[in-house]
Amino acid sequence: MKLTKLDKACRIAITDCMATKKKEKVLVVTDELTNEIGKALYLNALNLGHESLYVEMKSWETHGQEPPKYVADLMKEFNVVLLPTKKSLTHTNARRAAASLGVRVATFPGITTDVMVRGLSADYKKIANLTLKMKKVFDKTDNVKITAPNGTDITLKIGGRTAIASKGLFHKKGEGGNLPTGETYAAPIEGSANGIFVVDGSMSGIGVIGKQPIKIVVENGFATKITGGSQAKKLIKMLDAHGKMARNIAELGIGANDKTILSGNLLEDEKVLGTVHLALGNNITMGGNVDVPIHLDGVITKPTVYFDGKIVMENGKLLM
Repeated sequence: MKLTKLDKACRIAITDCMATKKKEKVLVVTDELTNEIGKALYLNALNLGHESLYVEMKSWETHGQEPPKYVADLMKEFNVVLLPTKKSLTHTNARRAAASLGVRVATFPGITTDVMVRGLSADYKKIANLTLKMKKVFDKTDNVKITAPNGTDITLKIGGRTAIASKGLFHKKGEGGNLPTGETYAAPIEGSANGIFVVDGSMSGIGVIGKQPIKIVVENGFATKITGGSQAKKLIKMLDAHGKMARNIAELGIGANDKTILSGNLLEDEKVLGTVHLALGNNITMGGNVDVPIHLDGVITKPTVYFDGKIVMENGKLLM
């Protein structure tokens, strides 16, 4: 059997990233928009000798929306769960419940064949080392300041919050994260963010940012004013569907994958080495207190980042 590039990427996900053992059972949950990846993961799991189940459901409307109860229940019955879906299941109670029972869960929100092949060609041992190194720095930090040539100038606090290294090697019980991956992130203290951040890379649910970046004014932890043309209007509409808490500054993340590019697919974009992303909405998955069924990331290019006054990234060059 000749393996395609997609087959090879699927096998890296199953054997290297998830370290799936021979007798472990694998569940693949996908939808009609990402089923090419879903079927490939399922068939490769079978061909690798794993007892596997393939489930295809209808695609959801928003990131963070809960899957049907029967899917959530199924997730608890397997050792490894792979979720290639158009809308993210990362920030859901279903994923958290499965992980709490020791299930290893990988989410592939918005995955495409190109992103799968490109993102999983990276050296995940190298990524693991970098993300864990960044986590140590995050965990010692209280005050963060981010600036960028695009007008970004924002401060926030992460002191007391435990950072998460999305290292791509999910080998222990209950571990999980995005695939492809490579980032370290934390939930800022609610109410602590103030300033402006300008999204000029890409935005969840919108794609690559055009000529007009999205300018977001932040006051006491909430996005209070959003401007920037048609893409900004689309973002406002998505947030307004979920009320004030959707505007919570939910995440600070730094990309660590040197194989990814800004493609308009947030699964890939937020992992790009040399970028920073801030998210709006749900942060309960990462140790925060806001539980709302939406989580939207915005990527900032060429950022300069200060941790407790010390530069850790300068114009997109990581100094950690």
